[in-house]
Amino acid sequence: MMEEPRKHQLNFRVSDTEYYRILEKMKQLGIRSIGLYLRKMALDGYCIQLELPELRELIRLLRYCSNNLNQYARKANESGAVYQEDIHDLQIRLDTIWKTAKGLLQKLSEIQ
Repeated sequence: MMEEPRKHQLNFRVSDTEYYRILEKMKQLGIRSIGLYLRKMALDGYCIQLELPELRELIRLLRYCSNNLNQYARKANESGAVYQEDIHDLQIRLDTIWKTAKGLLQKLSEIQ
């Protein structure tokens, strides 16, 4: 989809204090473009930076589980057998991932 060209320019002045507050808020949100930040604030009235350590944990668990699954597959290809303890270990890790994912989805559903 083609982006609509931006033909109109808005100019306004801010004090030093306001300018540095704007820059600080941009930094907190990880936004580097002042134009993008001001446009978002003008159109939507707010910017949200979600602090979700659960998401980082979920990604970590998924990586760990994927690595283990690859190791189990390699073992199975080398020996021709899959060990019950490996399958059980993987099931426990997947249960942990699902619990973390459910908690994260619950938090996201509570955002208004």
